[in-house]
Amino acid sequence: MLNDVTFGQYYPTQSFVHRLDPRIKLLALIAFITLLFCSANFYAMAACAVVLFAAVIAARVPFKSVLRSVKGILFILLFTAVLNLFFHGGETLLCEWWIIKIYLESIIFTVFFVLRLFFLVIASSVLTLTTTPVALTDGIESLLKPLTYIKFPVHELALIMSIALRFIPTLIDETNRIISAQKARGADFESGNIFKRIKAVVPILIPLLISAFRRADELGDAMDARCYSNARHRTKYKKLTLGWRDLVAFFVFASLIAGVVLLNIYAQAICPEIFVYIKIR
Repeated sequence: MLNDVTFGQYYPTQSFVHRLDPRIKLLALIAFITLLFCSANFYAMAACAVVLFAAVIAARVPFKSVLRSVKGILFILLFTAVLNLFFHGGETLLCEWWIIKIYLESIIFTVFFVLRLFFLVIASSVLTLTTTPVALTDGIESLLKPLTYIKFPVHELALIMSIALRFIPTLIDETNRIISAQKARGADFESGNIFKRIKAVVPILIPLLISAFRRADELGDAMDARCYSNARHRTKYKKLTLGWRDLVAFFVFASLIAGVVLLNIYAQAICPEIFVYIKIR
């Protein structure tokens, strides 16, 4: 039932993207998401798509595993797309029925909206599929290290995120086991109206919460048994270092940023007859 959830699951293999420094991957993801929402035309969006799918190929992760992450938000994606399609205004009216009006601008805006969310989810999945939770936590802690000068608990925040990412696959497996046990006892999760389905979820949530609290208590005992302490000068077994792959990734995303900016400014002048411009609202 929850096998389509890929967030927080690491795909072990040797690839160019796997060997990148987690700090570079985090900064690249932030830059990519920013560029998605700054892309003002289909040319800029196409440039983002080319870089994204090149990253998927370089990561050597099965494309089916990447697409599984989209299935988790498919309902939300379709629902919000329909709302934007029917209720977003414009100037070029295509069809009208009762209170529903569909404009050319609303179709273009909906396509932009769907593409942005689609690429955003895929990029986030590539990050989690190619980076272990420990490496991701080390990268976040390193990037937030300047905040330690204002007494911000960077290490504690990184530890919390590491534990949360580590337990996502565990809780998914636990949920699947609870569902299988409830089905063996005659529980039905697929028939009936939406209220009956919501009511059927209650026998899953209670054991799952109890299991989560039990695991948290066991983890706390294990950390105490190993004399874990939040020392200020903790050392790391593996130190993050930048290599030639990180420089290549940096120049690729720097070129993407420059390309999106130039396409936003000059694309309408280059191809005015086929250009469709979307103002960011």
